[in-house]
Amino acid sequence: MLPPLALLLGGCSMVLLNPAGDVALQQRNLMIASVILMLLIIVPVLIAIGVIAWRYRASNKRAEYDEDWDHSTQLELMVWAGPLLIIIALGAMTWIGTHQLDPYRPLSRIAHDHPLPAGVRPLQVEVVSLDWKWLFFYPQYGIATVNQLAAPVDVPIDFKLTSATMMNSFFIPDLAGQIYTMPGMQTVLHAVINKPGNFKGFSANYSGHGFTDMRFRFLGLNEQGFQQWVAKVKAAGGNLDRQAYDTLSQPSRAEPVHYYARYSPDLYQRILNRCVDPGQMCMSQMMAIDARGGHPMRQGSAHGAVSGGESAPAPARAHSTATH
Repeated sequence: MLPPLALLLGGCSMVLLNPAGDVALQQRNLMIASVILMLLIIVPVLIAIGVIAWRYRASNKRAEYDEDWDHSTQLELMVWAGPLLIIIALGAMTWIGTHQLDPYRPLSRIAHDHPLPAGVRPLQVEVVSLDWKWLFFYPQYGIATVNQLAAPVDVPIDFKLTSATMMNSFFIPDLAGQIYTMPGMQTVLHAVINKPGNFKGFSANYSGHGFTDMRFRFLGLNEQGFQQWVAKVKAAGGNLDRQAYDTLSQPSRAEPVHYYARYSPDLYQRILNRCVDPGQMCMSQMMAIDARGGHPMRQGSAHGAVSGGESAPAPARAHSTATH
């Protein structure tokens, strides 16, 4: 029975144990160290159960049994001191590790023994989860893509993420832990890919009947390959204006890759602020009005606060959940 199961497992990709990005690698190391610490108490307990069950079995007449025994200080110390020390070590390690791997915390290194170079310019990517597809904006290049993401190797990536519909979860196992996307809220993820390749990305949070097809590919490219990819997207010539976005935002399954050579510069902010359609009041406007106690805007300041593309007070920061 075991050999066939081993053959089946041989076809599995242990991506979480052999990721291509430094953040995911640190998360793997934290997970392995935590498991080893817990095994330091679990394995001895399992062994002790077997030893005691065998030694004090009914057929073993040589085992001594003292019906009046009720306490041993030495045994109590051994039973409680070991787990207590392990819990303290595990708590300290996970507290430090999870704070170092906070997705909102900018990267301090590219890889092990490779600190972040001074003056490096991170790649900025704005992510929107739709039904049931992923939309990626590259504000530094003025391009957008659907269901395909690319980044140069050893370059920090600064993700800003939101959702146009319902809560979802952005997950590239080779890159970093999952992080949620929520309508009207923005999450942040900092990561880096250290190896070239074609990696799998998907939604890790159920969001309806098209959830299983909500997948995309993440391309890790060298600098020249990434510039060629950007040129390829720009050559596609598509324009993601509001009308094109309205069509794209309709629910669909197994959506093919789309390239857009340009898009409305304020589109991501309008999606985030829930005011894509003309005439809609942006969340940033409503928050500004609430901050003034609900009073209408004064003359002379109204136009600056009503614009949907300005950097008005952003929607509330959303908490993220990563697979640490």
